[in-house]
Amino acid sequence: MSDRLLPTGLCWCGCGTETGIGSFFARGHDKIAEAALIRAEYGGTVPRFLAAHGYGPEKSVTDAAVQQGWIRCTVPGCTHTGTETSVRNHESKPHKEK
Repeated sequence: MSDRLLPTGLCWCGCGTETGIGSFFARGHDKIAEAALIRAEYGGTVPRFLAAHGYGPEKSVTDAAVQQGWIRCTVPGCTHTGTETSVRNHESKPHKEK
C-alpha cells in the first residue's frame, strides 16, 4: 500500500459535500466514485478495469482479495468470498446443492 490517506472534510467523489470527521465520502458516494472511476478510466466496463490491473480468468481477483483479508464461505462447494461479516451473513442462509 502507499502512504496513509487522510479525510479532508469534503466528499472524495468530488461532489463538494461536507463529510463527518474521519469520513472520506458522503453516505453512498463511495459507490458513486467507484462507478465514475470505472467510466472515466475504463470505458465503463469492469472487465477492462480488471484487465488493466492484471486480473481475469487466468488471475483471480477474489484470490488476491483473500490474500489481503477476505475469507471464503465454508460450505462445501460454495465459492462465495467477501469480508468476514458478509460471508458469515451468507453462510447463515440456506445453500442450494450443486
